[in-house]
Amino acid sequence: MSDFLYKKIVIKVGSNVLTDNDGQLDVSILEQLTSQIGLLKKNHIEVILVSSGAVASGRGLVKLSEKSDSVASRQVLAAVGQVKLLNHYYELFSRTSINCAQVLVTKEDFRDRTHYLNMRNCFTALLQNNILPIVNENDVISVTELMFTDNDELAALIASMINAEALIILSNVDGIYDGDPKNPSSRVISTVDNKVDFSKYISSSKSDFGRGGMITKSNMARKVSQNGIIVKIANGKKPNILIDALKDKNYTIGTSFLPIKSTSNTKKQIAFSETFAKGEVVVNEGARLALFSEKATSLLTVGVVKVKGDFQSGDVVKITDESGKILGLGKVQYNAKRADELKGQKNQKPLVHYDYLYLNM
Repeated sequence: MSDFLYKKIVIKVGSNVLTDNDGQLDVSILEQLTSQIGLLKKNHIEVILVSSGAVASGRGLVKLSEKSDSVASRQVLAAVGQVKLLNHYYELFSRTSINCAQVLVTKEDFRDRTHYLNMRNCFTALLQNNILPIVNENDVISVTELMFTDNDELAALIASMINAEALIILSNVDGIYDGDPKNPSSRVISTVDNKVDFSKYISSSKSDFGRGGMITKSNMARKVSQNGIIVKIANGKKPNILIDALKDKNYTIGTSFLPIKSTSNTKKQIAFSETFAKGEVVVNEGARLALFSEKATSLLTVGVVKVKGDFQSGDVVKITDESGKILGLGKVQYNAKRADELKGQKNQKPLVHYDYLYLNM
């Protein structure tokens, strides 16, 4: 019997893991990771790999004109580098007879419910046919305002979409430290739950080749864990890290964000829709207390004090308190004009029904 703890996982590997100090692909790391994934597949574990590295790969192949703007440069590097990256994956996975498939997505693909379901069906079909999906953002057509924060966000969305049991985020550090990682006295925080405020520990610095840093990873990890999925942040450059992390019963490897609860697929999609929000509703203290009580509660119009933006019925909006703090997200049952007319009124249909409400814990 296999001693792996999870049977359906998403693995995210960052550019800072896959590249060396010169920005070139580190083929030895690729060999380590693909070999470990091969072992997971032999143990009948469903795997989706979210891999950065296309832009960094392109840097080693193309010399761009200094006149090129940043968006165009990124598009060129991604277009060239993605071929190199996938060619390496194809060759390495073929050694263990693993079929892999390229899946390139944009943030827009997650906005529309129909696109969302089509994408989920695609992943399901690939996994059912024992094909390993290798996912990356389509940097060739993405522009700055429509990009994911980085592939951590993309991996989080996919993990929630497919009801993964675990999300493994591989970085170039051992996890989240309780101080500066360069300080010998700092230690890795082994577990994080809903009550731990670890933001003061995290550096805001970013890697040379990635767009996100540890703050991004931690915010996404916490949100995913609130959807009932364990998240581990670990050092992808360590030998055998995937095998060890997936057998880690005592949380001794990396930082583990412990799952809090399981939510519906609809709520999981809404949880990651903040950048798609079409407006905002401000609620009073009574509504805030009701929403976060132990009783399942919809957002009623009586608790709304202000409506911002121009949204339609079915759009996602931010829900904030009167100090401006974001409490959550919800899919509204009224358009902005009607919501504004009904704010503060009793005995009305909920503005956001509980089934379409996601709260930040």
